[in-house]
Amino acid sequence: MNAQISRLAVFALVLLGALILATTYWQAWAAPGLANRKENAIQVVAQFTIERGKIYAADGKTVLATNRARQVNGRTLYFRRYPTRGLAAHVVGYSTQVRSRAGIEQSMNDFLTGSNENLSTVVDTNVDRLLGRHVVGNDLILTLNARGQRVALQALGRRCGSVVAIEPSTGRVLVMANSPTYDLNLIETNYPSILRTRAECPEAAPLLNRATQGRYVPGSTFKVVTAAAALESGKYTMETRKNDPGYCVEYGRRVNNYDTTSPFGSVTLFQAIQYSINSYFCEIGKDLGPGPIVQEMKDFGFYSLPPLETPEDERRASGLYKNGRMFEPKDSSEVDPGRLAFGQSELQVTPEQMAMVAAAVANRGVVMQPFVVERVVGSDGKTVTRTRRHALGRTMSAGNALALAGAMEAVVRAGTGTAAQISGIRVAGKTGTAETGREGLNQTAFIAFAPVEAPRVAIAVMLENQRGTGGSTAAPIAKQVLQALLQGP
Repeated sequence: MNAQISRLAVFALVLLGALILATTYWQAWAAPGLANRKENAIQVVAQFTIERGKIYAADGKTVLATNRARQVNGRTLYFRRYPTRGLAAHVVGYSTQVRSRAGIEQSMNDFLTGSNENLSTVVDTNVDRLLGRHVVGNDLILTLNARGQRVALQALGRRCGSVVAIEPSTGRVLVMANSPTYDLNLIETNYPSILRTRAECPEAAPLLNRATQGRYVPGSTFKVVTAAAALESGKYTMETRKNDPGYCVEYGRRVNNYDTTSPFGSVTLFQAIQYSINSYFCEIGKDLGPGPIVQEMKDFGFYSLPPLETPEDERRASGLYKNGRMFEPKDSSEVDPGRLAFGQSELQVTPEQMAMVAAAVANRGVVMQPFVVERVVGSDGKTVTRTRRHALGRTMSAGNALALAGAMEAVVRAGTGTAAQISGIRVAGKTGTAETGREGLNQTAFIAFAPVEAPRVAIAVMLENQRGTGGSTAAPIAKQVLQALLQGP
């Protein structure tokens, strides 16, 4: 009998212990996970009782995201509305019932819902709750120039590609436009129509932020990075001469200039940039090897996620890729240094990264961290937080940056980028054309900054599926956007 009582007591203790453990688990450890589960109906309803903060363009007037109130079972719920539809879709992102969030709507959700930990927000939110009022989130003022965005999208038209413009001295992102774009309001109401988007490329991918996730071969725009590495090595100046027979021989094979009809003969580095001479840069690559070039890439921001406030999974690092994975070559046996030097090989870059390259040259060799959120404003109109400019590092000496800027200005004045000329404004730029392996179709690019004497805008334009060169397809788009940003209405 005593044995049975003992066994019963032990069993009761085990049950009690299990109950304590289970209660502790569900209340302490599992509670946050349960609260965050998308299918948690209470959580879903609760988030729509909050009036999310509005999102504005840089002018503080153009509303990119706002709310519409709706009565549901006697409760007032707030749902997102996007007045400018696809103007800045990939940056703003969306917040919906069915498809969760993306873009700034996701990464800045705490500020937009008033759940960030800034003292003023905490006080305002708690006062609202104590008084039984609905919570109002903080507004976001972005750095995006609404007019620049519109001009960029109009200039891109049905072509697949991206335009990114940055203020060199601060890192403010003035334009981040992607084509094709999509109407943010359709995410909730007609998502299949977005997936049916067609554009002038094999994969329209309208939801892809090409500016920060695109995979582009930079072509000759990368020569700016190679030239910086050459100048910083101390082995080259803008007057260093090499002979151009129209090609360079590497591993026993010819690497031709893009235009093989007329070899340039004896040319300087300055002229090689101005006329985009592949053979000269191929020789630089063979001379320096991949090491100094890769190090210069890192100085510009390659091999790191492009810094921005958008979610990490919506950004992609630029660099050398093999089998879908980024790699750093140890020596010339792992990468073709000649092709690397003029922007081919296994290079894959984002438009944002190439805009950072142009901005660094414009900013006398200093790379500034790009940002797209200018400030956060509370419901009382007071600034909660403001983004401060931050230098990521120096890519080259100020002297070398000025020399490189001079050569890039020659590209636009009388080289391969004359289509970017703007009357009364000195523009510096570099064209790029990368063959895709499909007959007659190229990826084309153009990077630039202006005005040369006091740069206010640096820009990168990258296009897919083009039958021309960077000078004929991308440079005219850059010109239109630069004019919109520099000359005003």
